[in-house]
Amino acid sequence: MDSILGLIQQSFKTRYSQWVREALDELPDNFTITDPSISGHPIVFASRGFLKMSGYSLEEVIGQNGKIFQGPKTNRRTVMEISEAIRQERDVQVNLVNYRKDRTPFWMLFHMSPVFGKEDGRVIHFVAVQVPITRKPRRNGGVSLNEDGSGFNEIMFGSCRKEVDTNPVLELGRVLSLDSSTNVLDIEETCEASDFEKRMAANAFNSILSVLTNYSESTGRLVCGTRCSVPGVCYISSSLNISLGRIRQSFVLIDPHLPGMPIVYASDAFLKLTGYDRHEILGLNFAVLNGADTDSSTLHQIKESIQTEQACTVHILSYRKDKSSFWNCLHLSPVRNASGKVAYFVGVQIEEECKNKERHGLSPEMRQLSTVGAVKVAVRSLSMAAGSSKS
Repeated sequence: MDSILGLIQQSFKTRYSQWVREALDELPDNFTITDPSISGHPIVFASRGFLKMSGYSLEEVIGQNGKIFQGPKTNRRTVMEISEAIRQERDVQVNLVNYRKDRTPFWMLFHMSPVFGKEDGRVIHFVAVQVPITRKPRRNGGVSLNEDGSGFNEIMFGSCRKEVDTNPVLELGRVLSLDSSTNVLDIEETCEASDFEKRMAANAFNSILSVLTNYSESTGRLVCGTRCSVPGVCYISSSLNISLGRIRQSFVLIDPHLPGMPIVYASDAFLKLTGYDRHEILGLNFAVLNGADTDSSTLHQIKESIQTEQACTVHILSYRKDKSSFWNCLHLSPVRNASGKVAYFVGVQIEEECKNKERHGLSPEMRQLSTVGAVKVAVRSLSMAAGSSKS
């Protein structure tokens, strides 16, 4: 958990000036900020208004995923809409039942928007504004849900607390199909945000974005609300970031189609092993780990493996950010998309002195192959989802 908290600190420290948290705390709105590049897509900031509304303390929220605010009455289809918006890296605004710390449900307007890095177009954060819906629910007859969340009929679709690991597009279609066939979500009473509350949410996001933009200027790493098209710049989608973040092994993803074959993803374990921060390593060539005593013949073997699109395993002397060296058991493998074309290369590292320490009964070789398999599943699932959404 300490390593995750360190990454959360870096999430703001490397992008904004040190005063950004104080400036955000002065805003009266209820909102959270999450970082899709960190394992689990955790909350990295929660406003005072949000903490007061939810009943949680800051320590209880930071590092957690938004699923902790969901419960049995949370509409699973709406959660899938949010997941799909994250995959597509776009805005979403939905009415949602969330839960306070004392587990009382309440209706709110959930407005989420991505924040992009201006230099590379990558999604840096997602900002989620929550506006409690204050007017009475619109009656269609039958059930009622008071403003405090009481009286919610058990007909609402089951728990959303369990994370969905399947293809989000296919899962969304399955849920929609289930709804139409069983009328599970044919709720006799709905609670919808007013136009005023929708404008409140949109204005709140604009205020938050203004603060983030202003405080990113001093670091020279500007953020913006729309993606800038920068030729030759590398980034991977937030959805793939989140999927890869579940993999605990040290590895990097390399894009062979971009000039210089840059690293486009680095796992938390890789950052811990090498001492680099994420923003320092992304966009660099894997050769950044090479040093004066790195064997040139081994480097030639790696280059040949890439050219022939074949997997290879080598033992190579690598260097950390502080220039200390370590023997690296490196497994390199091509990663193909759903159409069979090589989309990336994945490089899995195991430090030699840790090689004989089996984890969960797996040998180092099996751990590497397991990591490669998990990366391939994540990449192929994403390309299949993208194809499904276009059809």
